[in-house]
Amino acid sequence: MAQISDPSPGRRPSRTGLFLPFILLAIVVVAWSAGWFWVRGKAASEMDGWVASEAAAGRTWTCADRTITGFPFRIELRCAALAFARADSRFTLGPITVVVQVYQPRQGILEAKGPFHVEQGDLTGDVDWAALEGSFHGASDGFVRASLVVEAIKGTVLGAAPDPLDFAAKHLEFHARPTPGRFATDGAVDTSLRLTQVAVPMADAFLGNADPADLALDATVNQAATLRTGTVARELDEWRQAGGSLDVALLSLAKGNRRLQAHGQIDLDAAHRPQGQLDIRAAGLEALVGQVMGQRFGAERGALIGNLVGQLLGGGRRAQAAPDATAPGEVPLKALPPLRLADGRLMLGPLPIPNVRVPPLY
Repeated sequence: MAQISDPSPGRRPSRTGLFLPFILLAIVVVAWSAGWFWVRGKAASEMDGWVASEAAAGRTWTCADRTITGFPFRIELRCAALAFARADSRFTLGPITVVVQVYQPRQGILEAKGPFHVEQGDLTGDVDWAALEGSFHGASDGFVRASLVVEAIKGTVLGAAPDPLDFAAKHLEFHARPTPGRFATDGAVDTSLRLTQVAVPMADAFLGNADPADLALDATVNQAATLRTGTVARELDEWRQAGGSLDVALLSLAKGNRRLQAHGQIDLDAAHRPQGQLDIRAAGLEALVGQVMGQRFGAERGALIGNLVGQLLGGGRRAQAAPDATAPGEVPLKALPPLRLADGRLMLGPLPIPNVRVPPLY
């Protein structure tokens, strides 16, 4: 049988298909690299433009030794130090790093080291910490949420009192998000703050209790969208004129055997002073109330008032079982007269608290 010969015996098979995946990979790498450097340049120009617009408005931001790295999947902004200055205040902060994923440009993570030094009028503050991390999730029409977590805080404030005001806290956690259904119309933002193991030695003598305190605050800031980076006086006044207010859903303070919970609303009056009312439930505060009222009515009558408050709080009677008792043997919270702020005065029910005036905030 005759054999059929190959019409092209000298032609070798093509190897294009063998190298095609590597060629495509190289194209992707080159395109991704070019895209990353474009995004890096865009981020730098946007940042420079924002800093310039802030400077034109009288607010100066300085990022020392700025670098932008993170290739290939991240954009990392690093400042050896961050400084801010405007007419009424200034601050400096230690090294910071802001990280954004290239494929999630509206989500960022912030890490910062102390010390933090701030000057506001006659007040000067210095704060340091063991670790600080923040996160931000943005959206096309605002933001989704923002968070801040700080560990082992220590600080000092000068100018608020004759002596330095020292403070410390084991843990701080803060979260904010737009109030569902109200951010677009009222600019409302829900906030949550937690502070644990807080120590303020100057306050211990007044409170008669050296135990560390735990603080919790859940509140909604109405018209928060009006707040920007202008001076405190201008921003607070624009917020006040826009109808800004603070709706306190829960204010909780526990310090040893003394506990307090409150809710209510606070805003600013025409004289720029806080005004509003907080409804309070408390336990273990009768001695403190007696001490404060004794300054107005004398020690004997003040002690009598403290005893009456103790009856209200359950301190002078057998504690009745109540749903708000949090531990066996713990005195349940009892309602106190509302705490009112009006016309620069602080009042517990109908009684003004002596030697206390509420000053304007600006």
